[in-house]
Amino acid sequence: MTDLLYSEAETDLRAAVRSLLTARADPAALVAGRAESGTPYDTELWKALAAEVGAAGLLVPEKLGGQGASHREVAVVLEELGRSVVPAPFLTSSVIATETLLALDTETAEVAELLGALATGRRTAVLAVPLAASSEGPLSWDAERTSGVADAVNADVFLVLRPDGLYAVESSQVTVEPQIALDLTRPLAAVTAGAGGSRLADAATGETAVRRGLLAGAGLLASEQLGVAEWCLEKTVRHTRERHQFNRPIGSFQALKHRMAQLWLEVVSARAAARAAADALATGSAEAALLVSVAQAYCSRVAVHAAEECVQLHAGIGMTWEHPAHLYLKRAKSAEIALGTPGRHKETLAELVGLQAP
Repeated sequence: MTDLLYSEAETDLRAAVRSLLTARADPAALVAGRAESGTPYDTELWKALAAEVGAAGLLVPEKLGGQGASHREVAVVLEELGRSVVPAPFLTSSVIATETLLALDTETAEVAELLGALATGRRTAVLAVPLAASSEGPLSWDAERTSGVADAVNADVFLVLRPDGLYAVESSQVTVEPQIALDLTRPLAAVTAGAGGSRLADAATGETAVRRGLLAGAGLLASEQLGVAEWCLEKTVRHTRERHQFNRPIGSFQALKHRMAQLWLEVVSARAAARAAADALATGSAEAALLVSVAQAYCSRVAVHAAEECVQLHAGIGMTWEHPAHLYLKRAKSAEIALGTPGRHKETLAELVGLQAP
């Protein structure tokens, strides 16, 4: 049976990550400058998260320089990153790229060396695919110039799937053009990889590895979406307690109580779905693909709903740039179409359980 509860080690990890982010990644500071600074993320914060907490190497085995943890611990980190909408290459480098490399022959010196570098946070890697790419269906984007690649601007290495195999291409051999993104905390860019790079695997092995990376990314993105929803609900409840109208807290009005109670039920259900997906990935369950689609189809909508309610129930201040609510709404909307839309995951789920389309 899937254990949805958090272990003591996971609770300790959450406390360490939350403490670091509370001290150095206040969402209000993002609003104040970093979101529009043109600098993708705080490199010192990333070093602290990667090296001091050891988050970057959670999925990497200890013999390759990582922590040898599982997707459950990664899910905990993503929940906290979602609560702070931190601009950090954790999902793209420490999850998707790392999971892709782990699907290759890790005895190969080139793969092992790159995994070791990613585990310490010294280098970051990005899978050169559009943010919207899904593990299901054909991998049919333009291999020469790929648009909408998340966290490409500061990446050191790009994993490029070509017709003859999967390649690791250094950033010096790649042209990166920043693009305008809805979510300023997860910048996008167009990547032109050219013909250089080192071949890591043949085409069939490379495609299988890319699909594994995208599947793990989708499953664990649900935990980030859970973190977004939790923050939005928590801040909304606090605001409606403190804000008064007619000498009463606005949260005491029945209509608002019902809306927040409904949202609480959705967040609790999203936590169960996200935890089940993370556990299935960690244990290599045969139902991993099914549970990932369940989590994505549900958590995407919950995150967007929670962020919309947060903006609306904060009333006027929620509509301003100075309040960070808009960052959460943009992250939720961006994540909704990342790694497969809710509709796409529902179709996958229907196929996996043998439901016929109406």
